Amino acid sequence: MSRIGRLARLFGVFFKIGLFTFGGGYAMISLIEHEVGEKRRWIDMDELAEVFAIAESTPGPIAVNCATYVGHRQCGVPGGICATLGVVLPSFIIIYIISLFFERFMALTVVAHAFKGIQAAVAFLILRAGARMVKRVPKRPLPMALCALAAALVICVNLLSWRFSTVWLIIGGAAAGLLMRRAGKGGDAK
Repeated sequence: MSRIGRLARLFGVFFKIGLFTFGGGYAMISLIEHEVGEKRRWIDMDELAEVFAIAESTPGPIAVNCATYVGHRQCGVPGGICATLGVVLPSFIIIYIISLFFERFMALTVVAHAFKGIQAAVAFLILRAGARMVKRVPKRPLPMALCALAAALVICVNLLSWRFSTVWLIIGGAAAGLLMRRAGKGGDAK
């Protein structure tokens, strides 16, 4: 396939991901896994899990960061640009169109009901992506304990309405990984 063909394919795949995903970047994780990891095998699932972790901990939306990385990995800078444009354009176009007649659009009961259904689907997509990531956690005591601790902390924060930035959870996870590595348990960190 020619370079232009590969760039067009990258754009198309990420445009599709951006077009059919509601609920933000976390809801896109499941679709990115399917399209990029399982279907096209542009990146293996273990590396994709690492990409998600890095994309979450760097500035910017997780889906945009993932698209940029995958696109760059496939076709360099032009690939990163095409994949990024592909994933953001659908949202931009849809939001622009809705903004032209927002009040009339939201007043339609069919739209209100559709958004309620979409919220349930988004929750499922986020849980599915989380379950897949948990499956890839090494089945050794320390990584499993860290995963359980992080999950418990997130549940407590949400149920008890504590004010807590997820940035601290990410920093804590990074620190735990570095401590494991430093303690000579680098094999557990992988």
